Amino acid sequence: MAVTRAKKTEQVEQLGTELKKVSSVIVATYSKLTVAQDYELRKTLRSSGAKYRVVKNTLAERAAEGTKVEEVLKGLSGVTSIAYTEGDPVALAKALAKYAKDNPEFTFKAGVVEGRVVSIKEIEALATMPSKEELYSKLLFLMNAPAQRLVTAMNAVGRDLAVVLNQGVEKQKFGGEATPAGV
Repeated sequence: MAVTRAKKTEQVEQLGTELKKVSSVIVATYSKLTVAQDYELRKTLRSSGAKYRVVKNTLAERAAEGTKVEEVLKGLSGVTSIAYTEGDPVALAKALAKYAKDNPEFTFKAGVVEGRVVSIKEIEALATMPSKEELYSKLLFLMNAPAQRLVTAMNAVGRDLAVVLNQGVEKQKFGGEATPAGV
């Protein structure tokens, strides 16, 4: 069934408004994916906060006019799908790289991360990076570590003194009569 001109215009406008908000887009191609595989990909991307669409090349090009991703979506050929997110680009790249590893018929064409065009190798490198949450946790650990060491060192003095006193009491080093000073 042919799609009417009005329907195509509506699709272009809807995709265009979504692409204006996004910070990262990965363009991919697929062949011979089953419906179940496509469903699994969409489910994975949804859980990472991304959206996924299979688009006609000309409609994607028209929808991208005036956006950060316009350069990547120009002159596309073949079967095209786009995955895009407003959030963490690392989560998007990780989800797609994992899926591409499991399904060799799914390959990358190009990408845009935070408004900058990236190559396929850069997309794969991005997928190996830690996510924002992991980086935040590592940064907080590194900021907290010196304070923890200082508290441990300060507590060590009191603890060591208590241990020495305890050992002296156990060995009865403090027992016996005290001699008056001066006699």
